[in-house]
Amino acid sequence: MSTWEGFLIALVKTVVIFGTVVQVAALMTLAERKFSAWMQYRIGPNRVGPFGLLQPLADGVKFIFKEELTPDGANKWLFRAAPILAALPAMMTIAVIPFTPDIVIGGRNFGSLAVADLDVGILYILALGGLAIYGVILGGWASNSKYSLMGSLRASAQMISYELTLILTILAVVVMSGSLNLREIVESQPTVGHWHIWTQPLAFVMFVVATFAETNRHPFDFSECEPELVGGFHTEYSAMKWAMFYIGEYSAMTMMACLTVVLFLGGWSVPFWESAPWFVCLAAFLAKTSVFLFLFLWVRWSLPRFRFDQLMRLGWKVFLPLALINLLVTGALVSLF
Repeated sequence: MSTWEGFLIALVKTVVIFGTVVQVAALMTLAERKFSAWMQYRIGPNRVGPFGLLQPLADGVKFIFKEELTPDGANKWLFRAAPILAALPAMMTIAVIPFTPDIVIGGRNFGSLAVADLDVGILYILALGGLAIYGVILGGWASNSKYSLMGSLRASAQMISYELTLILTILAVVVMSGSLNLREIVESQPTVGHWHIWTQPLAFVMFVVATFAETNRHPFDFSECEPELVGGFHTEYSAMKWAMFYIGEYSAMTMMACLTVVLFLGGWSVPFWESAPWFVCLAAFLAKTSVFLFLFLWVRWSLPRFRFDQLMRLGWKVFLPLALINLLVTGALVSLF
């Protein structure tokens, strides 16, 4: 394969993956409204397009043409940069997710459906994912609003607290698979019986809960707790700047759902079919991811919000000790057996 062919293949993968992430973020806004309406015996969006399917497009047009306002006393540069800093890390981390095994078409191997196959893919995700907090903090601080600042401080405390649990649960999977490469982690789970959800059930539960806290989703949405903080860190934002925060949130949800599938559910592996074609593997990966995306929506409309002291107690006094013990036991068992 020539250099130009390799470049074109990488370009196509990039366009397909990042384009899909943006489309999924838009469709998740529709799914959020539809599922919440279904759970509350309401109709939901049904005016724009058949069954309201064009509602995300209408929202996008509205945000583009809506007037943008900057509060008096706000730091204009940071105020404008914050939405980008909130959305970009979540969209960039998807680059190392392996959606399929090697794609073979017409006898030619085009590699896995991933923008990059990094040996330190886990470190890449943790490093970039940790940058998202800066968008939230700067958005609240640069707005020159006490409510926005309080929302950003809550979010930073929450994300830092649960990021420790997130890292420790990921390390337990790394110890089991013996690699930081996401592709190798998937390959270490060839069948249903080898999925890490069975070997690391406690890590799986804590990881899923931590993903809710890391993405500021209910019942951990203290950064935008409307009854207390009006709209949280993005109270003063409007138009496309406000939309960028939500694109970042739904992109982060998609990323976390994909990462959960890779770490604990065997990635692209198809239950009871070890040598499935790549397109069947892709369908299996997307189906598993859809389950966790639905979980994000289901939990929001089912559970009450925690108090902030309950949130911090759960993170520091329950999850952190359990994650440390789980990692210690995992390391001891791997070294012995």
